[in-house]
Amino acid sequence: MDLIPEARRRRAVIELAVLVALAALPFLANKPFYITVIAEAMVFAIAAMSLDLLLGYTGLASFGHAAFFGIGAYTAGLIGVKFTALLPVTLGAAMIVAGAAALVGGWLAIRSAGIYFIFLTLALAQMVFAIAFKWRSLTGGDDGLPGVPRPSVWPFDALIDTSDNRVFYLLTLAIFSIAYLVLRRIVSSGFGTVLIGIRENAGRMTAIGYNVQAYKIAAFVLSGAFAGLAGGLFAHLFQLVSPEQAHWQTSALLLIMVVLGGSGSLVGPSVGALIVVLLHNVVSTYTERWPLIMAGIFILVVMFARGGLWGLASRYVMRKRGEA
Repeated sequence: MDLIPEARRRRAVIELAVLVALAALPFLANKPFYITVIAEAMVFAIAAMSLDLLLGYTGLASFGHAAFFGIGAYTAGLIGVKFTALLPVTLGAAMIVAGAAALVGGWLAIRSAGIYFIFLTLALAQMVFAIAFKWRSLTGGDDGLPGVPRPSVWPFDALIDTSDNRVFYLLTLAIFSIAYLVLRRIVSSGFGTVLIGIRENAGRMTAIGYNVQAYKIAAFVLSGAFAGLAGGLFAHLFQLVSPEQAHWQTSALLLIMVVLGGSGSLVGPSVGALIVVLLHNVVSTYTERWPLIMAGIFILVVMFARGGLWGLASRYVMRKRGEA
């Protein structure tokens, strides 16, 4: 029996079941609040998956990923407010501008390693935060950029009204699904295999002829572009952009999502994003100490589930199958 096709079929069935469940959610949920929360979780899942392309697959622990998320949010927001809210334009521009910024940032950052790389990415992100905070005439400063419109899907605006939260939720689900499939294709390709090789032993990859620096920059650009996509979706979802989206705390949250769910897989960061967003939006309505709960979960995961919650669940399932 060929186990690889069987595993692929099983994964496809699970993915389809999750997709159907998510698509049915807006018609089953009684409160619009929960629709917005899950839509926000999907937005941050895209950002967390993009960070995992660096952390989990390339071995680059960036602490400045919020820079690209914020750049994407401001790009989509400014274009939507001043020019057009056409979805391919706003999100396409968000990806291009964030990817270009990642090209510059990556070219500078990969010249260092270890703790120096982490602090350099942090410094780059704080530069973006400072620009967003100080350039009031463009970004609105600490007041933020209000009035970002919901996107237009012309020529289907008569059929798809994105001002309806349920419709925008389904649109977000579609974009999240496409982003997941594209990123999965990337990490499953020869390019993704090289990134894993660089993570495991960059010196050996250089010795056998790979341009490690070029691959790292390419990973940085792809990661930044998808983070920009997430930022653009965030701007359209909440119809507001603020410097907070580029702050180091957003970078820290994205790192927590990746580590909590499990790096080195695209599902893990998505699970981590869901947990963090639920803690922030749902648990916080019952207690102000939700960060303490999140910190406790994070500590337990780091101590007892090094592969994250998704890795822990995967190992449990594999062990049960072995016993069967």
